[in-house]
Amino acid sequence: MRVVLVLDHAHINGGQAKVALDSALGLRSRGHAVTVFAAVGPVDPRLGAAGIRVVCLGQDDIASTTNKLAFATQAIWNRKAAAALARELRHYDPADTLVHVHAFAKSLSPSIGPAIRASGLPCLYTMHEFFLVCPNGGFYDYPAKAICHRTPMSLSCLGTNCDARSYPRKLLRVVRHVGLDHVARLPDLFRHVVTISALQERVIAPLLPETTVFHRVDNPISVAKAPPRSGPPGDFLFVGRISTEKGAPIFAEAARRAGVRPVFVGDGPSAAELKAHYPESVMLGWKQAGEVQALMREARALVFPSIWYEGQPLTVYEALAVGCPVVVSDACAGREAIEDGENGFWFRSGDPAALAAHLSRLTDDVLADRLSRQAHERYWSGPLSVDAHLDRLEQVYERVAREAAGQRHRIAAGATRRPPPIGTETPPRALR
Repeated sequence: MRVVLVLDHAHINGGQAKVALDSALGLRSRGHAVTVFAAVGPVDPRLGAAGIRVVCLGQDDIASTTNKLAFATQAIWNRKAAAALARELRHYDPADTLVHVHAFAKSLSPSIGPAIRASGLPCLYTMHEFFLVCPNGGFYDYPAKAICHRTPMSLSCLGTNCDARSYPRKLLRVVRHVGLDHVARLPDLFRHVVTISALQERVIAPLLPETTVFHRVDNPISVAKAPPRSGPPGDFLFVGRISTEKGAPIFAEAARRAGVRPVFVGDGPSAAELKAHYPESVMLGWKQAGEVQALMREARALVFPSIWYEGQPLTVYEALAVGCPVVVSDACAGREAIEDGENGFWFRSGDPAALAAHLSRLTDDVLADRLSRQAHERYWSGPLSVDAHLDRLEQVYERVAREAAGQRHRIAAGATRRPPPIGTETPPRALR
């Protein structure tokens, strides 16, 4: 099989791209022909070295563009990407090729839809976020600092400024969503949708066609197995983007109430303000993956206080893999990895007092060690390895390809059944 992976970035700039490119390399190692089609470079050098065909358009995303007006047009409908993808897909045979879309909202735009539909190739989409159904991609009201329960594209939705930056940018995303729904018709195109958490499927299922088929494929976690921690537990740790929706201020406030020191790995828009209000916070900035895992291994617990849905937060699983218990918000999908009181704790989302109570409990070294051993044991009893991810992905690909083959066969069979010449039809029984 040839798999065409479609995504915004040809390099790892976050969880979406990491999953897509790791799966590209894994599929290639299993003998599949792989093409990566992306808008934004640079290209990860591992792709070419592995024999993967890469089509990278060299375009901008919102972070790299120097012309915001031109990029707004690209974000709504990227004509260059549509034409380039159409040219690429013409080379492939529907009998042995499949298109797997991982991301389009940061650069490619919904314009990829008509190109995929015209190719006749079977396709599927991985729901890393919620852009397929929600204009701002997160079901999150940034000014209100709360999960949004409005129906996407309803009057209530259109009249609400939920964007992280401004209402004009929300309106731009609304225009893009009109194109997504009514021009590209992506929800109809992607009959097969991969989800990465049970919460995610519950949120999106009522908003997609009844014919949508959901497939659960867990993200791969790249952590080597090692013995659990042997020394005393250290600090409470936060890893990720330091922002309001990720719950960073809630962690800082809870740590102060519990009398413990919060350690932050990462950076983001709330970092400077948080440090000013909570000078006891330790800010380590971004670290390499190996360094992060070493910090997790020594930590007393990872705190994951996100106040939006998330998809399947890799950080939570990476922590469990190294024997680090997790204290997680009960509103996000990260809770699905935690058995409350066994390998971590749930706390009421957005409530620093509830989080502080768990932090205080975990100052008990005996409890922290017990949860650490349980975290390690439970994760490695069924690890989310790259091989497990690829096994499941191949099962889904086989299902999608088999369904498409059946549909082509039915169309071909219908085309061969020509109507009989006029005058030779068998008359209805009543006229014989």
